[in-house]
Amino acid sequence: MKKAYLVALIFTLAGSVAGYAAEKEDSLLKDAQAAFHPVPDKAPAIKDNEATPDKIELGKMLYFEPRLSKSSLISCNTCHNVGLGGADYQQTSTGHGWKRGPRNAPTVLNSVFNVAQFWDGRAKDLAEQAKGPVQAGVEMNNTPDNVVKTLNSMPEYVELFKKTFPGQTNPVTFDNMAKAIEVFEATLITPDSKFDLFLKGNAQAMNQEEKEGLKLFMEHGCVSCHGGTNMGGDGYYELGVVKKPSDAILAGDKGRFAVTQAKNDEFSFKSPSLRNIELTPPYFHSGVVWDLKEAVSVMNDSQLGADLKTGDIDKIVAFLKSTTGKQPQVLYPILPAPTNATPKPSLE
Repeated sequence: MKKAYLVALIFTLAGSVAGYAAEKEDSLLKDAQAAFHPVPDKAPAIKDNEATPDKIELGKMLYFEPRLSKSSLISCNTCHNVGLGGADYQQTSTGHGWKRGPRNAPTVLNSVFNVAQFWDGRAKDLAEQAKGPVQAGVEMNNTPDNVVKTLNSMPEYVELFKKTFPGQTNPVTFDNMAKAIEVFEATLITPDSKFDLFLKGNAQAMNQEEKEGLKLFMEHGCVSCHGGTNMGGDGYYELGVVKKPSDAILAGDKGRFAVTQAKNDEFSFKSPSLRNIELTPPYFHSGVVWDLKEAVSVMNDSQLGADLKTGDIDKIVAFLKSTTGKQPQVLYPILPAPTNATPKPSLE
């Protein structure tokens, strides 16, 4: 009788432990589903900019078109390389005449889910963002008029613009260039990461270390700036709530303050997306931190003030790596041949 009782007790205790573990798993999943959303399988619709197949294809060509730059050397893909996680693996990007930009290039992947574009949010959407680098002296150093002249010089582009924007008398415009690039960039999304599969209900998609990292990420408040679909990009937050990070990280950059001139916006930046973060070093607007573990450590010290041990940080890093999704497969386009009317490259 004693033996049978002990066996029954062991099974009862094992069942209780298993039930408790299952309850904890279910609680973690529900908490995560309340704070995050999986990346959808299809690109979202863009208000007032229908994503037709012709427009997406034209946008892809323009995204890879270096002749939009004055030097005919730099394209959107130069600084937002779709084969490098949508970034460029540079501290700050190299632009016209080998000038260096002031900030690290954020990833283009999943950027359609951001509330605005650029670190300081100065562009309201991807179309407005597409116009900025083309005209920036340290990037593509071109002008809208010269871009239109370049595109009009190649009959294939003229026909593609007519096909893409039917009914317009002069469809080859700087605005239409930006609209086409916008719909293409909106397709650069990364669904089906391990974390996405977990959010969709597959509790086995993530391993134990990744789940523990997720729990720490939520418990310590990281999710307050890095939640939603894009795990960031939904607002502006001061860098250094608990303690200002090093001068090297801040780099004298006051962030959104340059846009709003509001005192409260000093050292505030749009929170970067943490999806695919293992693919996009270096980190922060200054691009001075190359190690993801160090980046998490900096955020712990400057934003959280939490007592995270080395093992805890390792777990959070493991969780962040679980957010790497299916990378977009983009067939490099064959671009139109130049004509005698196509502006020649200039390094001036």
